[in-house]
Amino acid sequence: MLIADFFGYAAAVCTTIAYIPQAVKVYRSRHTKDISIGMFLIITFGILFWIFYGFMINSIPIIIANVITIVLSGYILIMKIKLDYINVRKKFSKV
Repeated sequence: MLIADFFGYAAAVCTTIAYIPQAVKVYRSRHTKDISIGMFLIITFGILFWIFYGFMINSIPIIIANVITIVLSGYILIMKIKLDYINVRKKFSKV
């Protein structure tokens, strides 16, 4: 079981930190044009389902990793929606 736990923790760390570069890039550039809103909607709901699953099977690693991941994914998703809305408003105010 120790080897399985190692791979579980390693997967949790990798999939969680994978969102950090994108979140930092969005924060610094305030640019989300090339991000797919559909993908981030689906992935955010998937992460939410992982959290529910973690509670159902009482798995602290799954819960912790996915709570951190949903914060990062949620930030990117919110910024995508917010920045797209601002850009649409700017586009139509010029008309």
